[in-house]
Amino acid sequence: MGKGIFTSGTWEEKSDEISFADFKFSVTHHYLVQDSADKEGKDEVLEDVIPQSMQDLLCMNNDFPPRAHCLVRWYGLREFVVIAPAANHDAVLSESKCNLLLSSVSIALGNTGCQVPLFVQIHHKWRRMYVGECQGHGVRTDFEMVHLRKVPNQYTHLSGLLDIFKSKIGCPLTPLPPVSIAIRFTYVLQDWQQYFWPQQPPDIDALVGGEVGGLEFGKLPFGACEDPISELHLATTWPHLTEGIIVDNDVYSDLDPIQAPHWSVRVRKADNPQCLLGDFVTEFFKICRRKESTDEILGRSTFEEEGREIADITHALSKLTEPAPVPIHKLSVSNMVHTAKKKIRKHRGVEESPLNNDVLNTILLFLFPDAASEKPLDGSSSTDSNNPLSESEEYNLYNQFKSAPSDSLTYKLALCLCMINFYHGGLKGVAHLWQEFVLEMRFRWENNFLIPGLTSGPPDLRCCLLHQKLQMLNCCIERKKARDEGRKTNTSEVYPGDTGKAGDQLGPDNLKDMDKEKGEVGKSWDSWSDSEEEFFECLSDTEELKGNGQESGKKGGPKEVASLKPEGRLHQHGKLTLLHNGEPLYIPVTQEPAPMTEDLLEEQSEVLAKLGTSAEGAHLRARMQSACLLSDMESFKAANPGCFLEDFVRWYSPRDYIEEEVVDEKGNMVLKGELSARMKIPSNMWVEAWETAKPIPARRQRRLFDDTREAEKVLHYLAVQKPADLARHLLPCVIHAAVLKVKEEENLENISSVKKIIKQIITHSSKVLHFPNPEDKKLEEIIHQITNVEAIIARARSLKAKFGTEKCEQEEEKEDLERFVSCLLEQPEVLVVGAGRGHAGKIIHKLFVNAQRAAAVAPPEEELKRMGSPEERRHNSVSDFPPPAGRELILRTTVPRPAPYSRALPQRMYSVLTKEDFRLAGAFSSDTTFF
Repeated sequence: MGKGIFTSGTWEEKSDEISFADFKFSVTHHYLVQDSADKEGKDEVLEDVIPQSMQDLLCMNNDFPPRAHCLVRWYGLREFVVIAPAANHDAVLSESKCNLLLSSVSIALGNTGCQVPLFVQIHHKWRRMYVGECQGHGVRTDFEMVHLRKVPNQYTHLSGLLDIFKSKIGCPLTPLPPVSIAIRFTYVLQDWQQYFWPQQPPDIDALVGGEVGGLEFGKLPFGACEDPISELHLATTWPHLTEGIIVDNDVYSDLDPIQAPHWSVRVRKADNPQCLLGDFVTEFFKICRRKESTDEILGRSTFEEEGREIADITHALSKLTEPAPVPIHKLSVSNMVHTAKKKIRKHRGVEESPLNNDVLNTILLFLFPDAASEKPLDGSSSTDSNNPLSESEEYNLYNQFKSAPSDSLTYKLALCLCMINFYHGGLKGVAHLWQEFVLEMRFRWENNFLIPGLTSGPPDLRCCLLHQKLQMLNCCIERKKARDEGRKTNTSEVYPGDTGKAGDQLGPDNLKDMDKEKGEVGKSWDSWSDSEEEFFECLSDTEELKGNGQESGKKGGPKEVASLKPEGRLHQHGKLTLLHNGEPLYIPVTQEPAPMTEDLLEEQSEVLAKLGTSAEGAHLRARMQSACLLSDMESFKAANPGCFLEDFVRWYSPRDYIEEEVVDEKGNMVLKGELSARMKIPSNMWVEAWETAKPIPARRQRRLFDDTREAEKVLHYLAVQKPADLARHLLPCVIHAAVLKVKEEENLENISSVKKIIKQIITHSSKVLHFPNPEDKKLEEIIHQITNVEAIIARARSLKAKFGTEKCEQEEEKEDLERFVSCLLEQPEVLVVGAGRGHAGKIIHKLFVNAQRAAAVAPPEEELKRMGSPEERRHNSVSDFPPPAGRELILRTTVPRPAPYSRALPQRMYSVLTKEDFRLAGAFSSDTTFF
């Protein structure tokens, strides 16, 4: 059988339950999956061939498998069946029951001709005691076991074990055939005194320009706080010894680990080492389960008026009836921060403020770098579009995780909240920073300062909702800013009421215009509530407008309309001219459609869905959706006096204007155009909207996007977020950052298995995070996977430090050691090339020597004198290795049993000796032909 196949091969098992005398047993068949080539030979069972399991007793290729079932290690079997009590607490304890089971097994094997060994588990499960039997044609092997807590002295060495083995075989031949021996001693190294663990926990008190807790903002901590490798186990093996070649008794032993021909090493990993990144993310995830609101955490509401609590109850009614302005808008940001701080102090005392000013200011400067200059930068506050990261796969992870780009404000905020939660004030610190952040947002809205670290344009629906909300606020600030600047620069050209008529009411002109427009447009829509008015304010079916639409439409020709002055032209269309008067067609200045975040889109689609499928519902739905279309029609009419619906369609939806070549009366080929079939459907929405539209340039239309209202909605949304909501919004960003950190650290180490795991984490996270409200259990799994990878990388670093891969001067030696370290991480046991004389072997030897010296206390001088001769001293001096933690021996031979004329059959005995355990597992075969 191939070398090492027990470890590298695939083991399978099949289980079933049976009842025997009202006692439930589980029967499990364990077997190594064989290649088809092996199986072919196995099928032809010859009469005189002994069973496969008996042949395996003598096979030396798989003597000490690092990972296998205990019966495989003790007996070298590749296939066997185990019968054990089904319930964990049940056990077969009495001798009579054991004998009953064994005799039943023996009969069953005899009746079925089965050649697979069958074991019965007896005694308590933790003792792993088995007795069993295997039958072939005229042969039988009995599997027996001894398990003791205290080791009899004579069995701690080879010569005592040989005596047991020979007496058990009871061979009738006088010159006994030689016994072959395999020995393995395992030495454990626990003390790495000369290698203190290099990772220090960050210094929480350090706060040096831009660094908090010894960590830069926006950088996550990484690594294990304790050594992730707890022990190194060295197994020294003598695989082929023959009795008589070697001496090992209670007086002297030839078995020196340095001389062992085979060395193999395994490392024991520390159980769940504390990892910084894992702890960081886990602690942040814990906030998701908190129920408190920001106000409950920080005390009373920031926006409460001073002295509210002392107000007399008798003034309650007058408070209700007196018109009082809402205080929020009028507060300046400095006043608000001042008030907030006073409130916090009043309720909790000065020294209890969750974040000290230095930390808070450092964070705010990190989040809002533009605040450092006198005046916030306008254009450059948005993310640089030529960011070198932008196109990389790592940058685009936010798309898969639904987080935010790694250079955005949202991403930075997530990392800052994470850090504050871990080092500065926990949940209270998180609530405090969030409150300051919301105040900053309001300040920027009121003062027309763009928010930095957000790409311009409408909300990016690939990002998390919080990021979309901040982008929405930025859109509002941009619109408001453009309007305010427009108002300053072109007051002379601006029409009265130009600056948006959804509630800005800045002067008497505006009011007049508002009233006039209400009279013209709003009559039949007065009953609509505010939220719906947003969609319907541009539509009307009053008589005046119908008349107007007909005039400018089909009937009376565009005489009066043509006399209107064109307004709101952007530029001339390159090719097209108006169909009826040949004038060039001008592209109008149009309003941009209202940006939407995903929750608004969802809300809108729900409203549309609720309108039902009736004719009226469909009509309303179409009108709600055509607010933008109507606005564009009005702009087009204003820019192109005397135009028709066909002109608009040619520019707006060219596919709906069909042109074909026809022969006219004079026989010339001419292009004739007409509207598409869908445009000719009676009561078509486009035709209706065209008839309703008046020639009004974009700047005098009602705003499609009411930035004031939308900004207030966003600010309200931010203000009511609980820390738990916030953590749920930002967790994808934190996971995204953690994955990037792990990738960055892995690149330094280059561990192939970790690369695969990171890919799996990314795939898993993409699936989980793409859905709203992912389950906590799935999120915990992702965080657990990230922590595992961190621990593997920490282990790699620990081993590299211990084996000094960086200090190697010779290239070949360095490569050998690096290969050895990477194998140690990925394999259960690694062979040391060159044993004690190889590169790795010398280092391991040195590690043991240093640990032994550190452990030994130097004897006082008197004792040294008493020791006498240098030889004695040398013998008593500290040895290079500690006593072995485990001794394993396998003795094998082939002898005839029970009579000298019986067939020579394999005999085997395995022995293991540890501090608290002594076990002998024997397999003794006998010829049953005449017995």
